[in-house]
Amino acid sequence: MVRRNEQRRTALVDAAIEVLAREGARGLTFRAVDAEAAVPPGTASNYFANRDELLTGAGARVYERLHPGEAALARHRTAPRDRETYTELMRELVGRVSSFRTGYLALLELRLEATRRPELRRVLTERVRADVDANIAHHEASGFPGDATTVKLLMLTLNWLIVEQLTLPEVFTEEEREELVVAAVQRIVPAG
Repeated sequence: MVRRNEQRRTALVDAAIEVLAREGARGLTFRAVDAEAAVPPGTASNYFANRDELLTGAGARVYERLHPGEAALARHRTAPRDRETYTELMRELVGRVSSFRTGYLALLELRLEATRRPELRRVLTERVRADVDANIAHHEASGFPGDATTVKLLMLTLNWLIVEQLTLPEVFTEEEREELVVAAVQRIVPAG
């Protein structure tokens, strides 16, 4: 029987994210999650029917935790629709994602694991596609310059910058990272 205490389930998924980031997908076991969450052995297996369900839950939780929040979204709704504002949005995005290091590393592990697990690949593909579509829809509704290709190019460019920052942080200094965000926006986002 799968349990339904949502606080405990969330704590277990958060622990799974930490284990994924530290140990990789091969290290993600119910026992490792129980230990990370500091709960009695066997707890995770009471909340998740199998490892795939735990992996899928971890992926969904990463996206949930990366959401900017309503306060940030409200602030951006009233900002000017120009490259400068766009640059600030991208700086915030890179900073927010980079500050949740374990979440992004766990997501990378999940992507690698998805190459071997068709159901996980299906779930992640749906989630990432929905994220791309939501970003494009938000962009189109916002009045910022550029089109769907602008959004996709920025996502791809900044995602790799984030990967470098989180996996090999000495490749670029913080100053270089800032300059690269500005350059990406200036070169990808059309003027006006």
